Amino acid sequence: MSDTVFSVIPADPHWQPGRDAGDRAAALVLRLVPEDDGGFDTEIEVDWYDTVTAVDCGQNLTRIGCPSCGAPIGHEWYGDLLDAHDDDGFATLAVTVPCCGAATSLDALEYERPCGFARFEIAVWNPDREPFDEGELSAIGEVLGHPVRQILAHI
Repeated sequence: MSDTVFSVIPADPHWQPGRDAGDRAAALVLRLVPEDDGGFDTEIEVDWYDTVTAVDCGQNLTRIGCPSCGAPIGHEWYGDLLDAHDDDGFATLAVTVPCCGAATSLDALEYERPCGFARFEIAVWNPDREPFDEGELSAIGEVLGHPVRQILAHI
């Protein structure tokens, strides 16, 4: 069985809220997600990470492009990089891309279906609703005290 995950993360990968703000944002997300009636178990997880952590879109990722030369970047290269940092996170998002050797940042790569990096995440597993709209994301960001973005994963 596969899972759908809506992750809400700060727009700045290095920013992290205090506990009170994070808890208030999670409470708002909980109010926005209806009771499950579709046969899936909806769960909400709130995580504060010590280092920047990948928030991947799973099987939704169709292409990664280089911001310097526009060439596609192989999923294997990206997957190996995520695997290498799975336990400890990322001290830096700086990378050298394999296509043209340009120095860039992981959050600057062109992901078809957004991926992200964060030190804080609210993940909604198997929500019985459509993704959050711009108004809802704006409200979550306001409660959190920082603009947010959404990553939609199929795992």
